[in-house]
Amino acid sequence: MVIEQQRADVFDGAALRADFPVFDRPHRSGKPLAFLDSAASAPKPRAVIDALSDAYGHHYANVHRGIYELSEDATARFEGARAAVARFIGAPSEREVVFVRNATEAINLVAYSWGRTNIRAGDLILSTEMEHHANLVPWQQLATETGATLEYVAITDDGRLDLDDLRRRLAREPKLLAINHVSNALGTINPVAEITQLAHDAGALVLLDAAQSVPHMPVSATELGIDFLALSGHKMLGPSGIGALWGRRALLEAMPPFMTGGSMISKVTLAGTTWAEVPLKFEAGTPAIAEAAGLAAAIGYLEGIGMAKVRAHERFLFERAWAALSDIGGVRLLGPASPDEHAAVISLVIDGIHPHDVATIFDGHGVAVRAGHHCAQPVMARYDLPATTRASFYVYNDLDDIERLTDAIHATQRLFGTA
Repeated sequence: MVIEQQRADVFDGAALRADFPVFDRPHRSGKPLAFLDSAASAPKPRAVIDALSDAYGHHYANVHRGIYELSEDATARFEGARAAVARFIGAPSEREVVFVRNATEAINLVAYSWGRTNIRAGDLILSTEMEHHANLVPWQQLATETGATLEYVAITDDGRLDLDDLRRRLAREPKLLAINHVSNALGTINPVAEITQLAHDAGALVLLDAAQSVPHMPVSATELGIDFLALSGHKMLGPSGIGALWGRRALLEAMPPFMTGGSMISKVTLAGTTWAEVPLKFEAGTPAIAEAAGLAAAIGYLEGIGMAKVRAHERFLFERAWAALSDIGGVRLLGPASPDEHAAVISLVIDGIHPHDVATIFDGHGVAVRAGHHCAQPVMARYDLPATTRASFYVYNDLDDIERLTDAIHATQRLFGTA
C-alpha cells in the first residue's frame, strides 16, 4: 500500500538513520531493517557510542575520590551528566537526581527505602492494571512484608484508566499512587497532572514510571507535580546499565539508604556510620561512570532535535500507522484511538495467528517487533489475550516503516490463509 506523503512540519526519520550504525548492519532477510521495537530498547546513535569510547579512552577514573586531574575530570563529567538529566526532566535541582541502573531499580529503591519506612499494616497502596511488572511486583512485595493493602485502578475497554474508579479508591486515602506515564503494552498516555492533583488532594504521594515517556515527549517533573520519577537510559538512546530516580529533596533526605558501602558515607567508625548527603547517600560503590557520559550524549542528541518535535514526529507516525492498520481486516488494535492519548506504541492482534509466529514471520521481512506479554501480564489478562504483537516508533522511523509493517501483516495473513 502507499502511505500519504509526510507533512512538511515533521522531520525525516530516514535521514536520522545515518546517525545509527545498527542500520548499516545487513539483515538476513536481505532487506533494510525496519526497527519497530524501541519501547523495549533503542539503538544508539554514534554520538552516544563515541561518548562511551571517549570516556573509557580519555577520561576514565573513579569519581568523587581521587585528588588528581584525571579523577577530577571524570567527576566533573559524571556530575555534568546528572545536571543534564535534571534539566531534561525539569527537576528543580540536580541534587535530587539519583543514578541507578534502570527504572526498575529506581522503583525498587523507593519501595525499599521510602516504602519500608512509611508503609504500615492496614495502609493502602494504589497501582493500576496497566503497569509494567517493574511498577507492580515491588509494591506486591512491600504489601506482603508490611501487611498493607495493594489495589489496582481499572482499565476501560478502550485502554484508558478508569478515572471514576481512581476517585473511588483515592477516597480511602492511600499513602502512594504508583502509575505509569505511558503504558508500554497499550501505548496509553495517562493524564498525569490531573491524576497527581487528585492523589495529592487525597493525601497520597505519586511515583511516576516515566520509562516510556521521557524518551518520547517533553516531561517536566515540576509541571506534573509528582513526587518521584523513574527512567531508563537505554530507552532514550543511551547506554544500558544506567537510569535515574528523581525525588523531591525532602523525601529523599528522610529516606534511609537503599544499599550501603563505599561512597555513600559521611563517616565510618567501628561504633557506627553516618550517611553522605543526597544523592550520594543512594549511590553505593563505583557507579556507571562511562555510561553516565553516554546518557549525557543521548540527552544532547534528543535536545538537538527538540522533544516537542520528537513528540510531533511520533504522533504523525502513530496517526498514519493506526489508520493503515485499521483498514486491514482481521487486525485488532488495543488502546485509545486518539493521538492525544496514545504514544507511538501500537499493540495489535492478528486473528488466528499467535503473536510469536507473527514476529517470526515479520523478521523474515526485515521488520523487528516485540511479541509477548511485554512484562505486563495483568494487561493481557484484562483483555483475555496470551500476548500481543507490538510495534513501537522512534526518531529514526518514517512512513516507509509503516508500509513495511502493513506489507508484513498481509504476507503473514496470506501464509496462514487468513487474508
